[in-house]
Amino acid sequence: MSLTDQEVRHIAKLARIELADAQLERTRSQLSSMLGLIEQLQSIDTTGVEPMAHATDLVLRLRDDAVTETDHRAAYQSVAPAVEDGLYLVPKVIE
Repeated sequence: MSLTDQEVRHIAKLARIELADAQLERTRSQLSSMLGLIEQLQSIDTTGVEPMAHATDLVLRLRDDAVTETDHRAAYQSVAPAVEDGLYLVPKVIE
């Protein structure tokens, strides 16, 4: 795919990249090669191929969900100035 100078400058502006005149031809070449690769990928027939979340099949090794800490809630709330139904009561700060 061939890009014009105006298109390359527009893409650079959208990407918020300052592009000097000396860099224009090199940038056009790089963008054209990227767009060519995208065209190649779009031409591949993917009928019957299921979408994947990753390029390889990943299996997560999970550990057992086991409680490792003891419940200290009652001890913590015993020293609180005001508690109701397991919740800390605080003064209203917004009227």
